[in-house]
Amino acid sequence: MNNNKGIYLDYAATTPVDKNVMKEMIPYFSEKFGNAMSVHNFGQEAQQAIDTARERVAKFFNCSPSEIIFTSGATESNNLTVKGVVKSFYSVSRKKGEIPHIVTTVFEHHCVLDACHAMKKEGLAEITFLPVGRDGIVKIADVKKAIKPNTILISIMYVNNEIGTVQPIAEIGKLIQKLRSNNQGIHYPLLHTDATQSVNYFDCNVKKIGVDLLSFSGHKIYGPKGVGVLFAKRGTPIRRIQDGGDQEYKLRAGTHNVTGIVGLGKAVDMLTASGKQQAIIKKIISLRDYLIKRVLTEIPAAYLNGSKEKRSPNNANFRFDNVEGEGLILSLDLEGIATSTGSACSSGALEPSHVLLALGLKHEQAHGSLRITIGKYTTKAELDRTVKVLKETVQRLRKISGNVLSEFK
Repeated sequence: MNNNKGIYLDYAATTPVDKNVMKEMIPYFSEKFGNAMSVHNFGQEAQQAIDTARERVAKFFNCSPSEIIFTSGATESNNLTVKGVVKSFYSVSRKKGEIPHIVTTVFEHHCVLDACHAMKKEGLAEITFLPVGRDGIVKIADVKKAIKPNTILISIMYVNNEIGTVQPIAEIGKLIQKLRSNNQGIHYPLLHTDATQSVNYFDCNVKKIGVDLLSFSGHKIYGPKGVGVLFAKRGTPIRRIQDGGDQEYKLRAGTHNVTGIVGLGKAVDMLTASGKQQAIIKKIISLRDYLIKRVLTEIPAAYLNGSKEKRSPNNANFRFDNVEGEGLILSLDLEGIATSTGSACSSGALEPSHVLLALGLKHEQAHGSLRITIGKYTTKAELDRTVKVLKETVQRLRKISGNVLSEFK
């Protein structure tokens, strides 16, 4: 996306609101302003808009509208999942000392990791953090090995937000379903996936991938910020974690963000135009592969982080020897090119990315990484400009550090 502010290549952080999404949202800022919980016509007009959005989202995920819970975003959805499932566990009588067990991975988004750490710190759950390989993929055998009799939740992201690697969620879903069928249909362990980075590009039919809970945010799919979804399969043992009104089937108290929900519903609905969406994905894959080939060919000591094959269409995460990532990003920004080192939620942290360390990279390698994520507005000309500036910047930064490796092509 090239405008007067430059070239935008940070689509994993957020996407611009699509003009068609904005068009549907505008009336709900001022003209159709009712509170959806009000019984008068103003309120029912808002409720009808929410119902339409809920039906659109449910159609996309192939579930019942009553299984769609609107939240403020994936962070809230993930917290509701982890803490709500633990709260539900304790809502029935338990043996003294009985404590639930949660399985997740070491490179989840911080909102999942921190929610799990909070449950552990409070003595409410024990947590197993699964490793991932150098390719950034969790092994199904490790998931199976980690499951214990008291395991109530397995939370594994669909697509990693930093390196874009795709996890075998459907295969894990089959494993869980088999375990539960052997246990005479017991709910546990539940399977949750943070699908924030996958909704744009991968099959999220909840019946096919076999999840009980799924979360995502609207602003990753050309919808608005401040709104998200938690799919909660009917019968899933989960309790609300914030008190208040009876909104969202009594699972999420708080006045509805009608404008945001309408926008999210439209953004999801646009994904169901399969022919158009597949053309967009094909274009993005072509651009990503073009970018990866040029960077790895033309810049010495440049590497791709994570699997090249099992990767999101829009993600290219590189590392460069003897280059500091923050300096690289700032230099690119001065040239009008927006990129990142990893999650936007952690951009203020001085520590290297926990995701890259999980791959086995050294601290200096993790610090020398750059995430470029492209979207439907990205052009080949923008990538050509980016590669040109990137080559010059890497060479300049290496000269400053006294580490010129070889001639650039």
